[in-house]
Amino acid sequence: MKTNILGLPVKESELIISELNTLLSNFQVYYQNLRGIHWNIRGKRFFDLHVKFEELYNDSQLKIDMIAERVLTLGGSPFHTFEDYIKNSQLPVGKNISIDEKAIHLIVNSLSHLLKIEREILNKSAEINDEGTNSMMSGFIAEQEKTIWMMQAWLEEGL
Repeated sequence: MKTNILGLPVKESELIISELNTLLSNFQVYYQNLRGIHWNIRGKRFFDLHVKFEELYNDSQLKIDMIAERVLTLGGSPFHTFEDYIKNSQLPVGKNISIDEKAIHLIVNSLSHLLKIEREILNKSAEINDEGTNSMMSGFIAEQEKTIWMMQAWLEEGL
């Protein structure tokens, strides 16, 4: 079995790189959705949600950078064009969302989809002892599960 400079199997690392690029694409759409709802939110909850959405898009921007850097660390090239992001993302584009509940539902649904991708990556990275990717996915998953819980509490909906 051929390994890379990190001691990880090359073939399996290439699969993880591909899935990280899919995650990167989905995160870029999620990020842009957050920017849009941050800019367009209206109503009595504006002040609270405007700040929360900014917190979320700043966090996603950091995660985007971490994902891209992990792709590079594993020897790949991170996607970096809007064409690649749209082609490789399954998240809906949230256009002109100004209603608070609609915005929160978009966030919950987006995070739920990101979790599915992250769990797939986590499983594959665990199989090859890729602790760097594994640790990153574990951290993302824990944070996003908590955010979903908080958003659903805000919506007064159960998990």
